Amino acid sequence: MKLVTIHYEGIEQACITLDDRYVLLHTINQLEQTDWAINVFDLLQEGQLDALTAWYSAVGREKLGAMESVPEEAIMPAPLYRNPRKIWGIGMNYVKETVEREKLFAEADPVSFMKPDTSLIGPNMAIELPARQTEHVTAEAELALIIGRTCKNITEAEALDFVAGFAVSVDVTAADIHAKHQRFLTRAKSFDTFFGLGSELITRDEFADLPQLAVETWHNGELAHRNVLANMIYQPAYLIAFHSQVMTLLPGDVILTGTPGAVVIRDGDVIEARIPGFEPLLHPVKAGAPLFSPSPA
Repeated sequence: MKLVTIHYEGIEQACITLDDRYVLLHTINQLEQTDWAINVFDLLQEGQLDALTAWYSAVGREKLGAMESVPEEAIMPAPLYRNPRKIWGIGMNYVKETVEREKLFAEADPVSFMKPDTSLIGPNMAIELPARQTEHVTAEAELALIIGRTCKNITEAEALDFVAGFAVSVDVTAADIHAKHQRFLTRAKSFDTFFGLGSELITRDEFADLPQLAVETWHNGELAHRNVLANMIYQPAYLIAFHSQVMTLLPGDVILTGTPGAVVIRDGDVIEARIPGFEPLLHPVKAGAPLFSPSPA
């Protein structure tokens, strides 16, 4: 099942999309006499996703075809949701050849960091380059894990049971700030507009061969980097279990899983994250406003 958040009738609300049709959860509630939350974050918080997925698999897929859908011209994508409690990021998590994984896995723990929700933007929104603070900004495509149930101290074997689904994302870094000192990583990752989150959540059951799922970074219309999940040093289940040993993971928390490669972005560029099954997540890049206005003459 694919859930999509759109801006419609003055609010951001969730749809189920099927065959290019977008049916609001609000519409489903009216016709099915159900009481699903009408946005994705509340759906996760209230523990309703499993029941909605079961309905979709049993009868919903067929019923959606007869339901009123949102007119195509009215569809305005929005971020999946805007205020996750936690956004974890993972650095340096891909290798070119799978044979490298075992050695690198044994040598160190995952490189992880956190991003604030004030960095979050949705599809087609601009990444703003911080004026006067950085001259070397990079962006990269990543698969995002969306936590579906509260978990703490879980094992790798059970970790994927706590995943609601997957989303496409773009992580942005002030690379020159980070290069000055490794301790500056959080600051380098935390500027406003430095986290792009797609509008779609695809549930786990839709991925028959997750290790072969490809993640691609596109820059100005050209493919810059591509790799598959099988080449991750730390696989999604391991990342969830590992971080659940640090803190309780909550419904709606996001874990970015690393990138096949980053590109330098400048004013006027376009960065895209492409993952099969998802709409491409696109962000134009623009120079930010000066920090201080000049004094009047």
